[in-house]
Formats: sequence, C-alpha cells, structure tokens
Amino acid sequence: MNDSDKLKHSTWSDSDKLCEECGVFGVYYTDPQKDSSKEDIRDAVPMVYYGLFSLQHRGQESAGIAALLRSEGKTSIECRKGMGLVGDVFSGDVLSRFSGSAAVGHVRYSTSGSSSVENAQPFVSHFKLGSIAVAHNGNLTNADVVRELLEDSGVGFISSSDSEVIINLIAKNYKKGLEKALTDTIKFIKGSYALVVLTDDALVGARDPNGIRPLCLGQFPGGWILSSESCAIDAVGGTFVRDIEPGEVVIIRENEVLSFTFSEKTRRAVCAFEYVYFARPDSVIDSVDVYGARIRAGKILGRESAVSADLVIGVPDSGIPAAIGYGRATGTPFGLGIVKSKYVGRTFIAPSQIMREKAVSVKHNVIESEVRGKRVVIIDDSIVRGTTSRRLVAILKAAGAKEVHIRVCSPPVRFPCYFGIDTPHRKDLISNMNNVNELCASLGADSLAFISVEGLLESIRLEDEKTGNDTRAQHNHGYCLGCFTGEYPIPVAGEEQ
Repeated sequence: MNDSDKLKHSTWSDSDKLCEECGVFGVYYTDPQKDSSKEDIRDAVPMVYYGLFSLQHRGQESAGIAALLRSEGKTSIECRKGMGLVGDVFSGDVLSRFSGSAAVGHVRYSTSGSSSVENAQPFVSHFKLGSIAVAHNGNLTNADVVRELLEDSGVGFISSSDSEVIINLIAKNYKKGLEKALTDTIKFIKGSYALVVLTDDALVGARDPNGIRPLCLGQFPGGWILSSESCAIDAVGGTFVRDIEPGEVVIIRENEVLSFTFSEKTRRAVCAFEYVYFARPDSVIDSVDVYGARIRAGKILGRESAVSADLVIGVPDSGIPAAIGYGRATGTPFGLGIVKSKYVGRTFIAPSQIMREKAVSVKHNVIESEVRGKRVVIIDDSIVRGTTSRRLVAILKAAGAKEVHIRVCSPPVRFPCYFGIDTPHRKDLISNMNNVNELCASLGADSLAFISVEGLLESIRLEDEKTGNDTRAQHNHGYCLGCFTGEYPIPVAGEEQ
C-alpha cells in the first residue's frame, strides 16, 4: 500500500500499538537429497511454512508461499496464499499437494483499507522469459510515480500494493538478465524494503540502502535461507550466517552465492522500533541482541527515572525484559502482575474508541494478589494512543494497587512512519498532543516517564567487545528515529496532519 493510500484510508485497527507490515522468508536447496529410489526429495515448502510461523508476529492478516517446481526439465512457480494466519491458510491438505526445491513466503499486516486477498503476497509474474515471485517488507515512497509510469507503458496491476510495482519493474527489465534487472529496479525505487525474490534458477535477497527493514542470511545442510529475523532461521534448524547489509543484493544459485552492492555508501538507518517492540526477543538484528537491548533499555529507564516502589511489572510481552532490567537497576522486585491472552493478536479489530477500550479488557488482566496494597511501576514498550496505558492503570488500581507509575522504554511517539509501519495520523498520537504532565494526568497515573532518545540509542548501540567503543560512529548510531524526532533518513512527502 502506498503512502497516500495509507494516510487516507487507515483506521489503525490494533488497540494501541504500532504495527509492523510484513515478514519475509525464503529457502533454496543447492544440494540434492535422494531417497532409496534415487529420486530428488528436496522440498522447501515445509521449511518456509515453519519459518512463517516464527514470523507470525510481523503480520497476521494474510500469508502466502510461492514455490519453484521442476518437472521433466521445465520449471514453473506456483503460489498459494489467503487471508488469515499461517496455520489457517496452509492446512495439511494444502501442504500435501504443494512442494518445490525453492520457495519464498510472506506474512502480512496492512491498514484496513487494503485488507484483501489481492494484496496478499508473494506476487508472481509469468512472462516470456520465465517466472518470478516477490515478497516485500517495507514501503516505497515513490510507488505512485512508478506505478503511473508503468501503466503508461502498458503494464497492468491487480492490487493496490506497492510490492506489485517491484515485481513489474523486474519483469519489465528481465531481458537484460537477472542481475541487471535487479539493479535497475532497485535504483529506481525509493523507500524501505527487504526483498526476497524467487526466479526459475535463483533465490535473491535485497535490502534498501539505509537498511531500514531487517533481512538476514542463514544456512542449513543442503541449502540457504533468507529471513526477516534470525529467530525463524533457528526455528527451522538453520544456522545464522550474517545480516544482509544495507544496499546489498545476494543471489543464491545451485553452484554459487553472489553478493554485490547496488548503491553508493549511504548512512545506515535501521528502524529503532525493531528493538523496542517489533522483533521477537530471541532475534539478533544487525548484530544487536534484541532481548539484551530491551534489558538495557529497562536499566537505563531505572537510571533516568527511578521511583520508590514495591513491585515492577512489564506489559506482556515486549515490556517484560525491560521490566527485568529496571528491577535490576533499581533493586525493585520484579513480578508478573499482568496476564495477556494468547489468543488476541495484534490485528484484533477495534474500529471505535469504545471498542478499543473493550479490546484492552480482553487482552490484559491483573493478578490481584500480586499488586494489592503495593506501589507498582509498570513498564511498557511505547504509548501511541494511550488506550492500553489508561486501561491498565485503571485495572491495577481497581485490583488494589496503592500507586501506579508508568515507565516507557521508547521516547514519545510524535510522528508517523513512512517506511512500512502502520501508524495513526499525527493528530491521533497522544504524545504529539500532550506534554508528559498532561499525558500522565490523562492516563490516571501517579507518575510517567519515557526513556530519552540518548538512552534508547545507548540501549541499542553496537559496542566493540574489547574496547566498549561504539562501532557505528555515525548519525544516531545508524538508526532511524523518525517516529520520535520527525527526522527521517530519506525525504518523504508531506503528511496529513
């Protein structure tokens, strides 16, 4: 979905969190596996299926897998996709009739205005020179312009997704060869993207020049993996090799793995929210351990804004490591305190404020015996609309908490994101409309504090193990902080206020 459509049509369905758009995963067998009849039994589809399960947190609206089929010397790419969770879309019956020696997969979250199977990925194109499938995580800032140019040249579109722009550009340039088609396409598009591309003889990974969206490379006996997060590589028994660098393309074929950089060196600007909330805690993104970063954020919160309390608790799930870190830094005992329903996902649709309030009631409940009569510090990863925080303060006090102090392990979210995260308009961001004291009173808390921008950067900085020095001595330590500061790594069109 392009930026203008996102701003016009978004109703932002989740209760009170920013939402990651997508997760991508690809598998390519390079070594044949034979059964007793000496037939090739390589099948990448089950590995992609399990990989997508591990990336389900990145998108729950739709799921899809495209697989490379080889038969009698011919190749083709077939795709299965649908609305819903991975387990809903790919039943055992579907998987039993679907296989391939290479495959790419995608899980998607979108704004409500583009919720349709036509926008589900991967996208597949069949043309005279072959077939390609593309799965994309990110958002193109020039999608409208590129789409119009392609339409003027006779290219048709079946979706409103900016990802279809990418596959049509590759197909249009494919006669120049795969490497040239990829290079020309990637130089033409602007914005954020982590791509996995499947062709008749290769699996390709590409990351935007700023590295805003994550992508990494893994290996398993007999082949290679591309994934949005390292946790999915672990889940299928693979070994993490390295992150794909910003501006890098990796091409995997049966006899070779090629790598080249398609852009001049630019400043790294990895999305800081990957470490705050989006990524699974067991992932490592650009050499930074996500769980460790959240522990450090909690410790820094304790250093910056400690308060006398009897108990510190975290809002499940991403607030829990930071609560542990806060407790270690301040000596405040850590407890569970809040239980989250495992069956209410990030796409629990709540189109009105009344329904958002009820959604929070369904998602979270308090362990009364843990908080009764205590001064409680509650750690959350972010405050966006304030819906969740307001409700949690109310139910903690109703359960007998004497005081409730909120600490947040991200700075105030004041600006929209244009690079693949679903955010409300600026006017709907509660920290943009209120200062900290006003916001604290609105939430009913006894005190409120956010981690500083400098504190967040300290929590995710990459240090040399021997010297302790920052190894990314560049602007913002190589992270995008646009939603906190309004300073974006690349120019964006004017936003709707």
